[in-house]
Amino acid sequence: MAVAVGVDVGGSGIKVGLVDVERGALSGPRLRVKTPQPSTPAVVVPIIVKTIRRSLLEAGVTAPDVPVGVGMPAVVIDGVTKSAANIDQGWIDYDLGAQLRSSLPGPVVVLNDADAAGLAEMRFGAGAGERGVVIVLTLGTGVGSGLFNDGVLVPNTELGHMEIRGRAAERRSASSARTRRGLSWKAWANDLDEHLEAIDRLFSPTLIILGGGVSKDADKFIGRLTVRPRVVPATLRNDAGIVGAAMAAAERAAAG
Repeated sequence: MAVAVGVDVGGSGIKVGLVDVERGALSGPRLRVKTPQPSTPAVVVPIIVKTIRRSLLEAGVTAPDVPVGVGMPAVVIDGVTKSAANIDQGWIDYDLGAQLRSSLPGPVVVLNDADAAGLAEMRFGAGAGERGVVIVLTLGTGVGSGLFNDGVLVPNTELGHMEIRGRAAERRSASSARTRRGLSWKAWANDLDEHLEAIDRLFSPTLIILGGGVSKDADKFIGRLTVRPRVVPATLRNDAGIVGAAMAAAERAAAG
């Protein structure tokens, strides 16, 4: 069994788990700790390292060189977080890859969190076998996006930051926006629909996959959407980011 640790850092929580990357499923406990406030690198990085070590311990893994993949709510280039979406601004231009490699014995890969979730959905979930342009959106504290063409990732798209009605689209279409504004599922679906229509005008996807915790309530809003492409809920739900980050780390390690 090929395993790797996946880490999904979000605005409200940090999720960690050992993943069987051949099956796309957790092979150890799924750990979650609250994202501290303020969520500066100096505070968050030690929590990531500690939780990774705890995950390996609880899964009974003693090998020192298990690959680790970390999904961050940021544009990530060569292990450096170049932006900070729904997390402390101290992450801008922070070399997280180098920092983690100095603390962990195995190979480390850092990537955008929605890209990680998208990788998992395209391999093991709702996007498996899909050709053409597929967009995976994670609807949570903000809106992350993964863009794929014939199954190949185009990294670091930030479609949650598209401007609609003079402000970032995620201010209305994120799952947190529905609860913050006290909207009904119908009212929120209208806002989400407007965002999806703007995405369709730019990218003409054949399929849109909606992930994040809200995907478990897909029956309450997907049927209300009118956008042209097919829209389906993610099947890996909140585990997608963990699984995809672990996949990325395992594949990088295998490639040398």
